[in-house]
Amino acid sequence: MKLFGKLDDDTKKRVPPGQFLTSRFPVLHYGPTPEIDLDTWTFRVWGEVEKPLVMSWEEFSALPRAKLTIDVHCVTKWSKLNTTWEGVSLKTLRELGLVIPTEKARYVIQHAEYGFTTNLPLEVMDSENFLLATHYEGEPITLEHGAPLRGICGAIPGRDELKDVYFWKGAKWLRGLEFSAVDQPGFWEQAGYHNEADVWLEQRARARS
Repeated sequence: MKLFGKLDDDTKKRVPPGQFLTSRFPVLHYGPTPEIDLDTWTFRVWGEVEKPLVMSWEEFSALPRAKLTIDVHCVTKWSKLNTTWEGVSLKTLRELGLVIPTEKARYVIQHAEYGFTTNLPLEVMDSENFLLATHYEGEPITLEHGAPLRGICGAIPGRDELKDVYFWKGAKWLRGLEFSAVDQPGFWEQAGYHNEADVWLEQRARARS
């Protein structure tokens, strides 16, 4: 993995404690890479929403896309700056009236292939630094990086009001969003990862009782 040498002060401020910079994009996930059939692929939204939603890949890919440039920070301690993604924001789904959370909705559970899940508060998913991504650096996301759809969360430099969480909080091979009144820790959270995952507080693993 290629590492960076001496960093200027502005770049240092963008690297959370315990992280190192890389120019590569490591591939890390648990289990095999799934086979995806876009003809049968669907994206679902359910739970604490006014009405459930089911979309085909053709319908989802026709939605308005936003572009987002973020720094991404993996819990395994690598960071990659200035990554550019395109996809659909939760804000867009709400503005189009496709997703209307109920007053009880507090959390969003991302459901992916093989039953994998990860969880985030609704306000984090609804922020500018989270995206339901279909493209990376101008090209469709590759299968090994979560195609055709993955959650993306990262840091926007200078936007200190946004919560920055580790990269695992965006699920690869995303198939649906469950809105919930209660938190539901996902695969890695149940395995011992920190539920909050704040990169600046180094919330990698939960405290042992």
